[in-house]
Amino acid sequence: MKLDAATFLVQWSTGGLAFLWLTTRRREVGIGYGWLLRAIYGVLGAGGLAILLAQGVDSTARAVAAIGAGGVVVGSVMALGASIRHRTLESFDTRVDLIAPVSGLAALLGAATFVGGGAVLAAARLVVGAAFLGCIADAMLLGHWYLVQPGLRREPLGELVRWNAWLWPVEVGLLLVPTGMVSALVGTIDDGYNGLLGWVWVACAVSTIALVGVTWLALRERYYSAVMSATGLLYLAILTAFGTDLIARAVLAP
Repeated sequence: MKLDAATFLVQWSTGGLAFLWLTTRRREVGIGYGWLLRAIYGVLGAGGLAILLAQGVDSTARAVAAIGAGGVVVGSVMALGASIRHRTLESFDTRVDLIAPVSGLAALLGAATFVGGGAVLAAARLVVGAAFLGCIADAMLLGHWYLVQPGLRREPLGELVRWNAWLWPVEVGLLLVPTGMVSALVGTIDDGYNGLLGWVWVACAVSTIALVGVTWLALRERYYSAVMSATGLLYLAILTAFGTDLIARAVLAP
């Protein structure tokens, strides 16, 4: 798979907006949290769309990817506008938040045919990677939201942490499938650094699940400071999670 900025930005925005819906569907988190995330991921999606257009829409697959990326931007703007107009969780239909991630899914499936590594495997890696990156980013942002809404139950954050734990083995497993990171570790693929990047990837992958586990333990503590500790741990987990995805894509680039 190529380390492509366009598909990476579309991945990140798609996954982040999907898990935004997962969090807001219960109408517990303040509406401002949705405003923040829709704005952030809308900008990221727009960046991905701009790069796709700059690369040229010279095939059906690229057209699908560009249209899907455009849907991410339009969907996030629509949901942001609707939530601002309603201003309350009770009157806002959270299903509007599904437009953007569904469009992003179409974009990623279209991109799978030109990022390299075989269309089926590339599609699986892109979709799972989107969920993996979006979930860990949303968890960190939600952790900060407890400063704004300190009375919020820990369950919304705990749910994202559990999803991170469930997604981790799927993400890592897909990156090991041949041709995958095993090839880099045994020397079949030259990473340009005498195998160092392969072991850095292993360190990132192991550190990610370890940090997610410690975050879960922190959330079990009854003191409010535990939420802030969990948020700090998620800062580190974002670095290692993104390293897990991006280092693999750089090493496996055709």
